[in-house]
Amino acid sequence: MLTPAGERVLSAASELFYQEGLNAVGVAAIAEAAGVTKKTLYASFGSKTELTIAYLRRRHDVWWAYLEERLAEAGAPRALTVFDAYVDHPKLGSDRGCAFLNAAAELPAGHPGLDVIRRHKAAVRAKFAELLREDAPGAADPERLAEQLFLLLEGAIAHTGIDGDAHRVTLAREIAEILMRDPREAGAR
Repeated sequence: MLTPAGERVLSAASELFYQEGLNAVGVAAIAEAAGVTKKTLYASFGSKTELTIAYLRRRHDVWWAYLEERLAEAGAPRALTVFDAYVDHPKLGSDRGCAFLNAAAELPAGHPGLDVIRRHKAAVRAKFAELLREDAPGAADPERLAEQLFLLLEGAIAHTGIDGDAHRVTLAREIAEILMRDPREAGAR
């Protein structure tokens, strides 16, 4: 449980890390944006590494809760909702692409933040597989189709950061819909 100052630090870091990048943002800028001292920042998180991990975990938790909410309201095929949730979260934004891919590009090998990123990506892929097993029980190979949709989404969201808009995610969603139209056919490819 974070203190109110810790919450302000995490909120400021989350905005700055996503908009400017992990390596471009120093603790002094985060502390200033949060209206706290560097001492308070370090008392709350211990290090920039720990703050980075907290940022990634928070981003996952907030996005995942939103995804689950959207899925609860969605009709089949719910796998398409995963594409939608990547680009239309009202608080996280997506104009710079995937926060996890961006962070992975900046973190050195062995950084503990990479484990958070790997768990997030594995959860997304597993969610695709779960949704396909439930919504397309006739799919010849829902695991393979889940992998195809996951890679389609990953490529499209990476280009959101390059292109500055989500038009490729919209196109990827259309392709996913085609792949899922005949689950026996799509899973067999």
